[in-house]
Parts: sequence; C-alpha cells; structure tokens
Amino acid sequence: MIRLRHKLLIYMFRLFDQLVLMATAVIIIFFLPKIMMQEVSHILDATFQIKDAIGVLILTVGWIGIFDYFIRYKADRLVALNTQLKNLIKATAVATFWLMIICTAFSVKSLNIFNALIFFAVITAVGIVSRLFLRLLLLSARRSGYNSRYLLFIGASERAIQAAIKINKMPELGYKIVGFVAETSEVMADWESKEHGKWEGLGLLEDLRDILMAEQVDEIIVCLPVDARFSDITMIVRHARDLGIVVRLMPDITDGNLLSNMHVEEFGDEYVVTLFREQMLVQLLVKRFIDATVSLAVLVVLFPLLVVVAILIKLTSCGPVLFTQNRVGMNQRLFKLYKFRSMVVDAEERKSALQHLNEQDGPVFKIQNDPRTTRIGRFIRKTSIDELPQLFNVLCGEMSLVGPRPPLPEEVRCYEWLFRKRLSVKPGVTCIWQVSGRNKVSFDRWMEMDHEYVENWSLWLDLKILLVTIPAVLFSRGAS
Repeated sequence: MIRLRHKLLIYMFRLFDQLVLMATAVIIIFFLPKIMMQEVSHILDATFQIKDAIGVLILTVGWIGIFDYFIRYKADRLVALNTQLKNLIKATAVATFWLMIICTAFSVKSLNIFNALIFFAVITAVGIVSRLFLRLLLLSARRSGYNSRYLLFIGASERAIQAAIKINKMPELGYKIVGFVAETSEVMADWESKEHGKWEGLGLLEDLRDILMAEQVDEIIVCLPVDARFSDITMIVRHARDLGIVVRLMPDITDGNLLSNMHVEEFGDEYVVTLFREQMLVQLLVKRFIDATVSLAVLVVLFPLLVVVAILIKLTSCGPVLFTQNRVGMNQRLFKLYKFRSMVVDAEERKSALQHLNEQDGPVFKIQNDPRTTRIGRFIRKTSIDELPQLFNVLCGEMSLVGPRPPLPEEVRCYEWLFRKRLSVKPGVTCIWQVSGRNKVSFDRWMEMDHEYVENWSLWLDLKILLVTIPAVLFSRGAS
C-alpha cells in the first residue's frame, strides 16, 4: 500500500508538471497577446488545424522527455531540496528552449523573447512552490509519526554510526533506525564496548535472514567496503529482494568514485554492469573536430615553411627529411611518430654511448647540447619546428593537439603503476610539461602534471594550454 501511494504521488506530480507547462504555454501564446491588444472577444474565434495538433504533440513528447531526463520522479527521501530545485531549473530552461524551437518551426508569431521569459519564470515559480508545498506536507506528516520508514544499517563501523546520526538529525526524512548488523564478531564486540544510546546491535551478518524475519525493515543501508565485501553485499541484496526491501549502498569515497559511472546494459539475454565508461562524449567529439580542423589549417598555412625546412635538412646532412619512431599512444597502441630529422642518421645507434651524459632523471633520455644534433637541427629543435610533422599524426587521429607527450616503448616498461594514467588519453603535440620548462622539470613532476591533466581535462584546459604554448615556443622556454 505504501508503494502504491508513492507511485500514485509520482504519477500525479509528473502529470501536474505537464499540465502546468501546457496551460502556461496556451496562456502565453494565445491569451496574453490578445489581452495586451484588448481583443479578448476574438480569442474563441481562433481555428485549430491539423498542423497545430502535430505541433502540440511534438511539443508535449519533448517536454515529457526533458522532464523525465532532468527530474528524478522518484519518492526518494535522500534527495536534497537544493538538488531537486537545480534539476527543476535545468528542466524548465530546456523546456522553454524547446517551446521556442517548436514555435519557430510552426510559425507561431505570438511567442517572442519576452513571452518566453515569462513562460520560464511562471513554470519555474510554480514548480518551486509545488515542491516546497509537498516537502512541507510530508515534513508535517513524518514529524507526526506518519509515513515513516524503518531503516536497518549493515555495518557497525564509525562511518555507519555517523551516517545514522546525520539521518537521525533530519526528522523530515521520516526514518526510524531499527538497529545495526555487524559484519564480524570482532566488530560486534567493539560495538558493545561503547555506548550508542537507544540504538542496538542486532547481530552478525551471517544472521541477517533471521534478523529480517524478526524486525520491521523497509530499507537497508549497507556501509561495507565494496572490494572486501562484494559477496556479502550480493547476499544482502538477494535477501532484501526476496522480502521487497529497498537496499541503499553507501560506499567509501574510493568505492563511490568507482561506482559513480555504473551502468547496466543488456547483451542478448544477459546483463552487463559497466563500472566505468567515458561520460564526456560530446566534448571529445568537439576536441577531435578542433584537432582535425586546426592541424589541417596550420599545415596549409605553414606549408611554405615546411618545404623550406625540408630542403635545408636535405642540403645540410645526409639522410631522410623525416624521422619516424615507434611511440606509445592511447591504451598502449603503437604508432609511427613523425618529426623533422634534427640529428645525424645513426643517432639511435650512438645513444647508448652517450647514456652517461643524460641530464633527465627517470627513464627519459635528454641532453642539453646533444652532439648528435645537426646544424639546422639545433635551430628547429630550439624553435620546436621539428614537431610540426606531428600534425599529420593529429590528422590521422593518432595524436591530439593537447595531451601527454607520447613515450617510447622502453620508457613505458619502466613506468610505475600510476604513471600509466597518462596512457588513458591520446598523446599530444603540446602539454603542460612542454609549457612549464620541459627539461627543467623532474620526471616525477612531469608524470604528476600529466596525471593532473587527465583527471581535470576539459576543452577550456586544452585552450589555455594552446594559448600558453605560443609564447613558450616563441621564447624557446625549456627547449633543447
């Protein structure tokens, strides 16, 4: 019966939102212009055509989809009011934009920017007021002892206790804490050695079935580490499902980061749980578009320079114009990296003999005044012109304009576990390390910079790095 009331409330609220949208739109589009022009008597004379019916249908379907996407139509007690209102404002803003699109497509001239703003203000205000009213109504009922839910905590850790204290301080949630179930006898002994007021330890995890049969329980909050107690959590979910009890998992912060992107998919007649999946597909698509267009534009504009550099390399030293080398790209995919050749042809063979001159810590090999460098090579390395052919790698999708520099396979074999984070994105022509002093930066700090870039990536960050790259190249900061 409780679930039936919840579902009825949800459907009523969903219907109420749609009615508010439609009623406000009708008033704004049909009545407001007439009232302002004092032609109220002609409102009922308007004809309704098939085209109008199609427009209303498309508008309504769009609004239903928008509100279902942004607003959680669930009787979820743990959703904070500010979160609920933020989602509402997002929904009303997109719904207003959708109304403008449909009105433009169907030539509804009575909707202008001013009317659209009125529409947004009205539906947002009604939405906020209705939600505040419902909250106050439920708060009053729950504080009076009605609409209560009996809550059982699995886990008797300090973290579980703090969560219970937080919930207990919010009577508007309507929860009554039944007690705690300890995961082991040692945890239970620790629990019993301390004072917990009216809350009691009901037993051990192995006794969960008996506890659920003996106690009134509507919901369970599991405060167990996912990695160490996965099988126990599965058992808890199975028991709760058999009895129709809601289960909420309150993982540790590290587990929460892992589960935040969890997604359930169907594969034939099987279910697949995806714990991590890229969430920034649109931004990555824009990044790829920028990479392709900018690299192509730069190659076209600098084509005369590329030809001149190629001729100078050919005239001043024996060997090919381009230097190609196997590098490690995203997810350890090997690719051929292109650079203008700045060293003698047998530079790689002479590398081992110069190992004692290496000035860079870690597995990277760098020499300030490398004796293998040719005359023209010193100039193009100092000005980073030797890196320009990598724009062909960008065009092919093997690299990006901005990203961690692509390492050699032998360097990757020496990486610590966390250093491999930089291999989870496409390598770049420029990066934070390149604009922060290059050879003046220690290897560990270099890896930290790349780690920070991957963790905090955004299109805005890429743009900032590209802008900083220009003066770094012009003034040859850190280049050798």
